[in-house]
Amino acid sequence: MKFTFSGRVMEKACCGGMGNQSSVTLYIETACSGVFGAGKGSMIAPPDNEKRFSVTRAEMAVYHRNVHELMMDMEILLGMAKCLGEGSQRSFQALYTANQMVNVCDPTEPGTFSTARSLASGIFRQRNGDSQHTIHAIGHCHIDSAWLWPYKETIRKCARSWSSAIRLMEKNPQFTFACSQAQQYEWVKRYYPSLYAQVKEYVRAGQFIPVGGTWVEMDGNLPSGESMVRQFLQGQNFFLQEFGKVCSEFWLPDTFGYSAQLPQIMRGCGIQRFLTQKLSWNLVNSFPHHTFFWKGIDGSRVLAHFPPGDSYGMEGRVEEVLKTMNNNKDKGRVNHSAFLYGFGDGGGGPTQVMLDRLERMKDTDGLPRVYFSTPERFFSLLERDTGQLCTWVGELFLELHNGTYTTHAQIKEGNRDCEQILHDVELLSSLALARSGTFQYPSAELQHLWRLLLLNQFHDVLPGSCIKEVVDDALKYYEEIRSSGSRLLKAAIWAVCGGEPVPRDLKPPRNFLIFNTLPWERTEVVALPAASGAENLVLVTVPSMGYTQAPAPASPPHPVRVVREADGSVTLENGIIRAHLDSMGHLNSLVLVSSDRETIPRGVFGNQFVMFDDIPLYWDAWDVMDYHLETRKPVTKLDQAVEVGMPGGLRGSVHFSLQLSNRSILTQEIVLDAACPYLRFHTEVDWYESHKFLKVEFPVWAHTSSATYEIQFGHIQRPTHYNTSWDWARFEVWAHRWMDLSEHGFGMALLNSSKYGGSVRNNIFSLSLLRAPKSPDATADMGHHQFTYAIMPHMGTFQDSGVIQAAYNLNFPLHVIPTGPAIYRPWSAFSVSSSAVVLETVKQAEAGAHPYTLVLRLYEAYGSHVDLWLQTSLPVQEAVICDLLERPDHRQRLAVESSRLKLSFSPFQVVSLLLVLQSPNP
Repeated sequence: MKFTFSGRVMEKACCGGMGNQSSVTLYIETACSGVFGAGKGSMIAPPDNEKRFSVTRAEMAVYHRNVHELMMDMEILLGMAKCLGEGSQRSFQALYTANQMVNVCDPTEPGTFSTARSLASGIFRQRNGDSQHTIHAIGHCHIDSAWLWPYKETIRKCARSWSSAIRLMEKNPQFTFACSQAQQYEWVKRYYPSLYAQVKEYVRAGQFIPVGGTWVEMDGNLPSGESMVRQFLQGQNFFLQEFGKVCSEFWLPDTFGYSAQLPQIMRGCGIQRFLTQKLSWNLVNSFPHHTFFWKGIDGSRVLAHFPPGDSYGMEGRVEEVLKTMNNNKDKGRVNHSAFLYGFGDGGGGPTQVMLDRLERMKDTDGLPRVYFSTPERFFSLLERDTGQLCTWVGELFLELHNGTYTTHAQIKEGNRDCEQILHDVELLSSLALARSGTFQYPSAELQHLWRLLLLNQFHDVLPGSCIKEVVDDALKYYEEIRSSGSRLLKAAIWAVCGGEPVPRDLKPPRNFLIFNTLPWERTEVVALPAASGAENLVLVTVPSMGYTQAPAPASPPHPVRVVREADGSVTLENGIIRAHLDSMGHLNSLVLVSSDRETIPRGVFGNQFVMFDDIPLYWDAWDVMDYHLETRKPVTKLDQAVEVGMPGGLRGSVHFSLQLSNRSILTQEIVLDAACPYLRFHTEVDWYESHKFLKVEFPVWAHTSSATYEIQFGHIQRPTHYNTSWDWARFEVWAHRWMDLSEHGFGMALLNSSKYGGSVRNNIFSLSLLRAPKSPDATADMGHHQFTYAIMPHMGTFQDSGVIQAAYNLNFPLHVIPTGPAIYRPWSAFSVSSSAVVLETVKQAEAGAHPYTLVLRLYEAYGSHVDLWLQTSLPVQEAVICDLLERPDHRQRLAVESSRLKLSFSPFQVVSLLLVLQSPNP
């Protein structure tokens, strides 16, 4: 809206006269929502599409600075009187001074205001002692990149909030403002270039401070290890390019837990400091520290600080600074605390009132000392004296919002699927770059696709705690990644092979290439397209990160047997495992053939679907409460009994369906392939529930007090019992591709293709499948779902039996590429001599490096020290260790010996290499 006012504008007194005739034009941006969206009846309710707002009155007012200052003085004095308590001498001094001010102040006589203010200044001039706690006040405006509003509204929120911050900087040179999320800077640069120019000016002045180092403030649990690296790579590179330096602190105040691999990832990206506050939301246990060292699973350590005020949206009030001092759980160890002030979540940021409050408390006796500070100044002071700090080892688990591991299954599936797509596109594009003199690595397009994926990993999008409009945007971005990724993948594959794709309109080709994008040899059953839409199954062995030509169909050494019993049950066996299923799809028996070891305890069965009532206290999409476990109801209504699908040979399968309720149905195909160590469960669900939770359970005939869960670049163990409140609070936890329950010499792993939530209690696996919350998206998870999980019994440890590799195989299918009549010899680009180390990523180095430079990222997955050889068929001229930002460490050059590199790893260590290749012939 535009308003124009005309009239006389008064000049300064020195100009004299009555003023000049002039006009002022105001532009007012309006939207049909509040600061926190437009929920119907409550903040987190779905948006009310019928909501209406109207402007009925707008007023111009004269601002009286002297009145404002008097009010600020009085507010601080009354805050001191109230909050310091009756036992404080200083409390009564403040109270009596406020009373005197009331006595001398006459609202009708502005001349009395200065007299009243002089009384207040007498209190504010009385200084603290040297030992007083110091609070570092840092302006902040946490803006959720999407939540109860869509991405496009966040762009406007950034413009409004940052404009306000700039105006405050113009008037208050002491004001500093810390701002994270490179994506938001990029939005402002693109849509508000004049504002962005002012931001850059104040960045140079040291008042507008980029922090965090990531593309967005991402979820701290669900993104893969490589995605977390890319958050920092994209964020730090953006800040370096735009502002000439990278961030030195990781800034993640509002996410739902923190992976135990984050300390190593942070240090690898040039960061040794960490700030958050979300663990103050713990529902069961109070976290014991505010300033401490946080050690990851590899031993990496960072300095962590949780602002003791337990908020990133302070307003500069007396009670807040006193809480920050009194609530500090590390008294005696540190004497500094961060204080983040400014309206957040929905934007807004600091105000002049907040600054005026803090200004009065800078060094006032009775209150903590308050400095307008910066993250750099604050952490530097902490680092001067860390000898008494405690160390927390492992994950920082948030005892709340456990439902976000499962809510909005399509978003979880899109994230996992797109992480896999980008992995494969980068690998195959890198191989194409090395083998084809004409191939152009699609760096710009890949950056765009990665940034879409990283944006969707924001901590209210990937967790599913957002409105439907955000979900629609996220799914649209996933489809763009899938579509573009498929095109890029095909182009790269044909550049690697040196051939041309077979036209779609030709009859089925006589040859196929099978590509393996994982760093180990794989023997699997694949389906080859045949005439009339049919498929031919073949068993193929594909080299590590390479390809082979598909063989002719043949019987495997140990074909799958499928036996239908008279009672309707079915047995599937492939020489590795033998599974017996009843007519409802329950797994009555699962035997390792080589040892005849049974996996399922007597009298119970696996693949048991169970429904729970799922009614949180408030945060619907976020929370699943422990009391939901009391409502367990096994699914018992059969819709269609088990029938044999594939009869055996290379593949055997059965299928059945269950009625989950009168609205929802589940259909499942259980598949066993030749030479495969696990049993797959391909599942489809038509889901139309309200506040229900669907899980599947597998009891295991093993006894142990802990289970193992995959996390980013490694794994952790969690207890299977509830001995303590800390154990009980982990009734629902997160994992990535696998969970394992093992006793000495035997165990079972539960693998999945797109799920994250689950638990192991006593000896029972529980995989969380679908939820049905109604806020903030009333349609969350409603509709059709497809997903796959698998079970893998094993002798020995999960490390030695190949569980990690099997979980990768389930998530990264082999690529089947039709070719012409040419003959292709098997070829491998990379292999690793130890199964303990995973070659996770192969990509072109970022801009600025030699164009034929590749980045390889490997990690130790078992939790062991290991020396190994990295073998490659690519023409490597030079190799050097680099950090996660791809900055080389020239002290760690590696010798290339007979196309091999010698590498050493400690437990869970992530190592990145730069390989400079000889350029291929055109």
